[in-house]
Amino acid sequence: MFTELICLLLLSELTALIIIILAHFAMSASRADLPCLPRLPVLGSLLHLRSPLPPHLLLTQLAGSYGPLFSLYVGPHYTLVVSEVELAREMLLHRGRDFAGRPKMVTTALLTRGGKDIAFADYSTLWKRHRKLVLSSFALFGEGSSKLQTIVLDAAENLCLDLQDCKGQQVDLSPVLMRAVTNVVCRLVFNSSYRSHDPELQQVMDYNDGIVQTIARGGLVDIFPWLQILPNKDLDKLKEFISIRDKLLSKKLEEHKLTLTSGEPRDLLDALLMGQSGSVGEGDITDDHVLMTAAEAFGAGVETTSTTLLWAIAFLLHNPQVQECLHAELDENVGRDRPPSLSDRSNLPFLESFLCEVMRIRPVAPILIPHVAMQDTSLGGHAVAKGTRVLVNMWAIHHDPKHWDEPDRFRPDRFLDATGKKITPPSFLPFGAGPRICVGKPLAHMELFLFVSFLLQRFHFSVPVGASLPDLRGRYGVVLQPLRYSVTATPRY
Repeated sequence: MFTELICLLLLSELTALIIIILAHFAMSASRADLPCLPRLPVLGSLLHLRSPLPPHLLLTQLAGSYGPLFSLYVGPHYTLVVSEVELAREMLLHRGRDFAGRPKMVTTALLTRGGKDIAFADYSTLWKRHRKLVLSSFALFGEGSSKLQTIVLDAAENLCLDLQDCKGQQVDLSPVLMRAVTNVVCRLVFNSSYRSHDPELQQVMDYNDGIVQTIARGGLVDIFPWLQILPNKDLDKLKEFISIRDKLLSKKLEEHKLTLTSGEPRDLLDALLMGQSGSVGEGDITDDHVLMTAAEAFGAGVETTSTTLLWAIAFLLHNPQVQECLHAELDENVGRDRPPSLSDRSNLPFLESFLCEVMRIRPVAPILIPHVAMQDTSLGGHAVAKGTRVLVNMWAIHHDPKHWDEPDRFRPDRFLDATGKKITPPSFLPFGAGPRICVGKPLAHMELFLFVSFLLQRFHFSVPVGASLPDLRGRYGVVLQPLRYSVTATPRY
């Protein structure tokens, strides 16, 4: 009897081992039909990703050798790289829910209190309710509302006053634009408006920049989470900045709770709190979700918009004929007696196409936030196992010569049809697409249009005497930023 029991145990263990081996071979077989970078145990393909090139350019180069859909291992994590728009649209739109997951990473868990945000949180029923609440809250301040336009117009007016105070002297636009965009988000989120040197505004800018710069340095801890048990100065610094951020936002949240008036939202925090109380019994949208939504408005909304504005001015300096065309369009359709408004959009197609070309040629997110397959699925005719990570190389898509004529040339006219009307090619996806499309897209469009139209109505931008044109290669971090440059802003009238 004892011998039979031992035999049964051995047989069951052997069966389990065979199943594991077969599953491994089945998984390997499903991955074998995709080109894959060489890999080593533990490290995966990391040694083959060492390069002086920034990640988006390296992956674009590798796509030239391995094809528009290839695979690699980031440590132990099997990862697909998408470099062609047809594949990106299949993944983001047609199979959007299949690929709507997010990877769990140490730094993003710290940033978002364990995934209580929208951008980095994993796909779930709660996430969908949270996203719906955020979208409905944004709608109160969206393009159909005068509230947000007023906020941006005030910030644009103050930005122009700051540049007028420079009296034609050269200026580094980076802190000026950062301050203007931060002020928009401060008014939108908690209805606070600041003057240039307000200490609370400076605190917001400092902690936001600290978080961005710390994250930009990267770290192996997101690939090998067990490394967080070791001393890590960058992780400690990140925790410090997050603590400052959360202290300020928690204070604002408590103030809003005490002064909240039902049905009359003053700002995004009010709208979120009202929506939160209206969803009782439908899920667990907590104060943490509200706080992380506010935090994300700063983390995602400030850096991306201010960086796009910096790229816009940089390309104007390289293309003075484009600036002349923009001045002429504004003079003809808006004039100089009133400020531009959103109602002018349809009459300023060249300005709209200019902004699109800026976002195409220098996407601030050249590689989208990683996606994760939520279930066994397929992509481009290849089987994709649940848990597979996917990187969309937006730089490669926006510079694909099959879809963009002379992709490295700055040509705003590529977004105009033969009659001069604005068009949007299907290969243009600066905000992603599908279930994970950026929730801040309408706000970003509004800010970019109003800031740029204000600036170009009133100023001519040129390279200071003795200075060089801006370097257009950019510096890769959390976003793709231009290197610091100076500009002369001369009033046009």
